[in-house]
Amino acid sequence: MKTKSSTTASEPAGDMARAGEEVAAGAEAPLPIVGIGASAGGLEALEQFFRGVPAHSGLAFVVVQHLDPNHKGILPELLQRATPMEVSQAKNRMPVKRDCVYVIPPNKDMSILNGVLHLFDLATPRGLHLPIDFFLRSLASDRQHLAVGVILSGMGSDGTLGLRAIKEKAGLALAQEPASAKFDAMPRSAMDAGLADIVAAPQDMPARVLAWLRQTPGLGRSEPELEGKSLSALEKVVILLRIQTGHDFSEYKRSTLYRRVERRMGIHQIERIADYVRFLRENPQEVELLFKELLIGVTSFFRDPEAWAYLGQVALPALMARRAPGTLMRAWVPACSTGEEAYSLAIAFKEALEKMRPQARLSLQIYATDLDAGAIDTARQGYYPPNIEQDVSPERLSRYFVADERGYRVGKEIREMLIFAPQNIIMDPPFTKLDFLSCRNLLIYLEADLQKKLLPLFHYSLNPDGILFLGSAETIGNATDLFAPLEAKARLYTRLSNTLSTRAVEFPTRQFQAAPSRGEESRPAPPAANLQTQADQFLLRRISPAAVLANGNGDIVYINGRTGKYLEAASGKANWNIYAMAREGLRHELAGAFQRVTREKGAVSVEGVRIEGNGGSLVNLRLEMIEEAGSLQGLVMIVFMDAAAPPTGKPVRRRLPADRDNDLALELQRAHEQLQTVREEMQSSQEELKSANEELQSTNEELQSTNEELTTSKEEMQSLNEELQTVNAELQSKVDDLSRASNDMKNLLDSTDIATVFLDGRLHVRRFTSAATRIVKLIPSDVGRPLSDIVTDLDYPGLQADAQEVLRTLMYSSKDIAARDGRHFTVRIMPYRTTENMIDGVVITFMDISTAKRLEAELRRNGEKS
Repeated sequence: MKTKSSTTASEPAGDMARAGEEVAAGAEAPLPIVGIGASAGGLEALEQFFRGVPAHSGLAFVVVQHLDPNHKGILPELLQRATPMEVSQAKNRMPVKRDCVYVIPPNKDMSILNGVLHLFDLATPRGLHLPIDFFLRSLASDRQHLAVGVILSGMGSDGTLGLRAIKEKAGLALAQEPASAKFDAMPRSAMDAGLADIVAAPQDMPARVLAWLRQTPGLGRSEPELEGKSLSALEKVVILLRIQTGHDFSEYKRSTLYRRVERRMGIHQIERIADYVRFLRENPQEVELLFKELLIGVTSFFRDPEAWAYLGQVALPALMARRAPGTLMRAWVPACSTGEEAYSLAIAFKEALEKMRPQARLSLQIYATDLDAGAIDTARQGYYPPNIEQDVSPERLSRYFVADERGYRVGKEIREMLIFAPQNIIMDPPFTKLDFLSCRNLLIYLEADLQKKLLPLFHYSLNPDGILFLGSAETIGNATDLFAPLEAKARLYTRLSNTLSTRAVEFPTRQFQAAPSRGEESRPAPPAANLQTQADQFLLRRISPAAVLANGNGDIVYINGRTGKYLEAASGKANWNIYAMAREGLRHELAGAFQRVTREKGAVSVEGVRIEGNGGSLVNLRLEMIEEAGSLQGLVMIVFMDAAAPPTGKPVRRRLPADRDNDLALELQRAHEQLQTVREEMQSSQEELKSANEELQSTNEELQSTNEELTTSKEEMQSLNEELQTVNAELQSKVDDLSRASNDMKNLLDSTDIATVFLDGRLHVRRFTSAATRIVKLIPSDVGRPLSDIVTDLDYPGLQADAQEVLRTLMYSSKDIAARDGRHFTVRIMPYRTTENMIDGVVITFMDISTAKRLEAELRRNGEKS
């Protein structure tokens, strides 16, 4: 397999230079831009990064760092020492050029549009400022798949939302290896969110970026072209995904699918997709990573604010006004990812409800589903980083969220409105009787055939006048018979209830059939027609009689030749039945012959039938039931042949009474035959009715038995439901008790101001008080880390050993320990006992005895003097 080993800073400089020349080749090639975010401890990482960038890489670099707004920025001068590229401080409307570095100035936000930098004054001088997210989001929109985001050392979570936007556009996301970062909070936030494609030391990142760009073909084209072996290999990738994950991506857009595969190939430096197929087979974990890549879990709170404003101010109030007081409204949010969209809907509903009359008493149950079980787990927790402040207003944050030191948790009144569950919208049954359905930014990733199947399904799921909410780049296409626009710009549609649409709803309980591959769609060109073929076609067009093919009920399925002389469409609703379309004079004879041929099989002929209203022309009929095995078996072929009219050149003989008697006799004979046919049919029908009556009686008895069983089952279900309600009430009571106990514990620990650290049985940090952070270097993300990795201010190298000894002997330990800054503490280590008297870790408390030590020292000095 033609794979390349990971490029590192130790490789020859010539390889790096050649890689840069390949990326920069062509004056018209689009410009990849690398956005670099850093904060505390970021200067050293930036210098290491730029020392690994060749002078002519063909890339442009934009550095966004958290800077002191009250000091002049000297970062460009510091970085100039680490790179031969030109480093300058960004200015408003400055165009970005290759092989140049641009640094954000202090006290500014920066964005990019069409390759030109734009500077903005800070919206708020104080408070949370997220310049890295602000720039990386604009970079993703401007450069699309040529955007590269790098997160280096820093505190907080700035940059995570920016990397999410870059991933959505199929760009590349890198994070610094936490072990090499002075402050690992920013890169760790990106990694915990599952957004980092590459995790590496700063000096190794330039080589990885250049290798990825070199291995990503077609930087200048918009749509990848798949044919031949590449298409076959892509289909094999889909097969491997289906085998390992159970999910079918065959109806995803080929361009999206191929771009995501290209990204993974570039990360692993694999040149051919056939080699990547082999790599997938040899590395099952890569299949899971590709699966995560294809899910494209990119979302945010109140995405497209104008659409949400129209929804909350106009669409939702109008929908709620049409509902009776006390109604429980239902909503479904498929492809909800990590839940931001679903929570946004709940907040919008609450806001709209508060503006309505108090007696409305409406409630909303939201079902939020996604293919990614990990994303559903995140959504259930309802916990989001501080940088959601960019998307959620301060009023909403204070009203619907609970803030803590690590971010924001969704409030209880909003969380109780949602039910999260894993679901495959293509294969699993849908939710029904919905008032609102929000499917945003999913259809754009699906093939047109699958979109046409999902829209009727959405129509079926919604109640009359229900609302469909799509993404800004999505429309209902030609499904105008199913939905009507409420606000086209906001992509809000209402369900049409009195639709005349004949669209069939394909329920996902049976899996949608995959669309045929392009190789299957292409058909070979027909061979050139020879003389015999052309002659046969000529004879069929000119000489073959008019004919129709009908099924056993008389419904016409095929017409050959001109049949207008014999058949005409009836007025009113379209009806293609042979009985309704036959002309006067022909209808009676045709109906009798059709019944005979369906009953007796074989062929039936009727000659000399006169058609009224058409000059009294005569026609011969031939009806034949097709019995040969094949697609035509069971159908009736009806052939119309004009009968010869009596010669007009000879004088017409005067009709005698005997002739009239003969005509009457013929008509009487024909009437007797028809009467006999009707009698036979009635007898046959009576026998069938008797048989059907017996079957119905038997079925009725079975239904009565089933009804009794259902009644019994219903009573059992009611009993079970009552038990579940009791259990649910008990669980809710337990949850409330637990919540109160947790609040009491937090307030107790905060009020004592005693530094306390809780460790589990493996001596990993389980919990700590805020006072402990003044002694032990702990931050919220340290929960779960081992005690040995934590730095303290105490001169206590035996802390780990003493904790292990207490855990082993179950005897508490108490020592007076001095800190490096002159403070003194009594460190007490005790076993952590559960209510079941089980040992599940240790508790470490730190009592500040600095004052007592100072008094003791003063007393000692006074005693020595005396």
